[in-house]
Amino acid sequence: MIDLRSDTVTQPTPAMRQAMLDAELGDDVYGEDPTVTRLEQRLAGDLGLEAGLFVPSGTMSNLLGLLAHCERGDEYLVGQQAHTYKYEGGGAAVLGSIQPQPIEMAADGSLDLDLVRSYIKADDFHFARTRLLALENTMHGKVLPLAYLAAARAFTREHGLALHLDGARLYNAAVKLGVPVREISQHFDSVSICLSKGLGAPVGSVLCGDAELIAKARRWRKVVGGGMRQAGMLAAAGLHALDHQVERLAEDHTHAAQLGTALAELGYQVEPVQTNMVYLAMGNEAPALQAFLAARGIRISPAPRLRLVTHLDVNAADIEAVIAAFAAYRHR
Repeated sequence: MIDLRSDTVTQPTPAMRQAMLDAELGDDVYGEDPTVTRLEQRLAGDLGLEAGLFVPSGTMSNLLGLLAHCERGDEYLVGQQAHTYKYEGGGAAVLGSIQPQPIEMAADGSLDLDLVRSYIKADDFHFARTRLLALENTMHGKVLPLAYLAAARAFTREHGLALHLDGARLYNAAVKLGVPVREISQHFDSVSICLSKGLGAPVGSVLCGDAELIAKARRWRKVVGGGMRQAGMLAAAGLHALDHQVERLAEDHTHAAQLGTALAELGYQVEPVQTNMVYLAMGNEAPALQAFLAARGIRISPAPRLRLVTHLDVNAADIEAVIAAFAAYRHR
């Protein structure tokens, strides 16, 4: 199967599996797993932040960031389509009594800062206390410009807010911009990095921030059941990905651009492609397309706004096969 549903479907490479097998292990809940410690320190250092915390998932990493920044009755400002708001089970509200204030997003994934300003609550006991602004990069495959991030940092400082980044695909953004990842992360108080998407690890995310924030997040990790023991086998996969599978993200971007261009030439309505995601308008045709492609060994998630995601298990020949299948569907 050629699986275009998400970059979460990637399989560990043989070299990554070997790194996992060879990992030095200890009990991470006691703080004694050396491979976990190396991963946390490596990512914090790469991002220019003080400390890191290895957790099972990006959803947990974002949740712990929100719990560490906010108290009961606080609120965070977030995009209407952002993952932390729309796709993480309402965890901040359910588990932290943190109120989300969703805000409509621009097509490039940014939030209009003048609009954000209008949603900041006054210091009045009638209102939840606005404490945090959360951004996402990439957002639907789009990269937030560095100038926008600098403006958001200045904005949050002006208004006494913390700034969190859901950086599930942060390395895609950095590769696209051609900058070290800290050029992006330097603007944020906390950053969540997912290792199991384009980077190709089987599981795991890391939350990075200052030492005090990460200490709070570590306590919350225990509360929500996220403490793991000999987790170095998983952390080793993340270290291998950082060492060997960052620069190759550019291949995924190239494949997505080729796919987007070809689909547009076939007459499909395709959004501009920046990284590893191709969006096209399929309307109510999506289920029929899914069945047509499945019969040809191609897996998608049907939606009116259809997302196709390239990743390390999709090669150049696969892209040609997908283009041919879409052409066959167009001319059936």
